Amino acid sequence: MIHDYLIFIGVFAIFFFLTVAIYLFSQNQRLKQRNNKLTETNKLIEQRLNEVQLEHIGTKLNPHLFKNILNSVQSHAYQTYMSLDKLANVLDYILYESNNKFVSPKEELTFALSLIEINNFRIKSKIDKSDEIFEEKFFAPLISVDLIENAFKHTDFLAQDSFISIKLELQDSNFTMKVSNKASLKNVLEKEKSGFGSQSLDQRLKMIYNNYYQLTKSSKNGIFTAELVINLGEFYDKMRYS
Repeated sequence: MIHDYLIFIGVFAIFFFLTVAIYLFSQNQRLKQRNNKLTETNKLIEQRLNEVQLEHIGTKLNPHLFKNILNSVQSHAYQTYMSLDKLANVLDYILYESNNKFVSPKEELTFALSLIEINNFRIKSKIDKSDEIFEEKFFAPLISVDLIENAFKHTDFLAQDSFISIKLELQDSNFTMKVSNKASLKNVLEKEKSGFGSQSLDQRLKMIYNNYYQLTKSSKNGIFTAELVINLGEFYDKMRYS
């Protein structure tokens, strides 16, 4: 009798623990599903927020850039037809292509080179046009102009030793842009306060390229240098396979 009772208790205990285990497992699965849904929802909200922030930045950036371009036209009214043709291409790019989420490295580099040539800045370029990513549309438009624009704003062109030097490279699917400029003391103080262009660049890079870029800034003897490196190859692979 006692033996049968112990068997009953054992079976009951096993049944009880199995029931509890099944219940806990089902609750755990429900929680996982709920967490997955919340995670997906948060991702969508974050993505949309980033898009809204990028749109907001774009609406502020373009008029600011237009002002610099128009000032350039006024100060270079004597330029040749070829230079004016480059200016027309720059304005077309700002008006139409910059509204796209992504452009190709080819389009962005053509725009940057035209803008640099219009302003007669020193330029060294090394662009591998045979790179497989050269014409793929995954480059954020107007990324290159921020560094040029900040250098333009903070250079005292009346000083004899003033200069803006720019290096552009696209090698092994890596984009590199290095901008150096000599600034006066007044512009040094203004630069320390930072401007919209610099802030917007940091925001855009973080939101778009995340861990696939590196932006460094330094100052020595009144010469400011900013260097941007974007690993376009890895970023492109992530876009293709995600």
